[in-house]
Amino acid sequence: MRGLLQRVSSARVDVEGEHVGAIGSGLLVLVAVEPQDTREHADKLLHRLLNYRVFGDAAGKMNLSLKDVAGGLLLVSQFTLAADTRSGLRPSFTTAAPPALGAELFDYLIDQARLLHAVVATGRFGANMQVSLVNDGPVTFLLDV
Repeated sequence: MRGLLQRVSSARVDVEGEHVGAIGSGLLVLVAVEPQDTREHADKLLHRLLNYRVFGDAAGKMNLSLKDVAGGLLLVSQFTLAADTRSGLRPSFTTAAPPALGAELFDYLIDQARLLHAVVATGRFGANMQVSLVNDGPVTFLLDV
């Protein structure tokens, strides 16, 4: 499972002109599920997302986590993040989970996030989404579990 996290001042997701999710300051995370992923992988990714220290403390050092700053968490499914791009000029998606597994684990991730964190918003699995964000930093990390 992969999560591309971006520290944001704000972020939102629209689907077919409908506003489906938004946060203020926090993390926008693009999530990819791979065929070998399990709920355990989702749990590990969520633990890292909530506790990864990417927010500045009083001295300006990245010592605070999303939990520490009580920021928002916007989770967006993005199977293209699992693409194999090592060769050629067209990505291969054989490294992405089948849609049923992807949806199951993404929904599980959302459910667990909502149990553990106060502000959780999402995109819509499998939809053509328009994601808007204001990067803060920019600070971007790719987390693999």
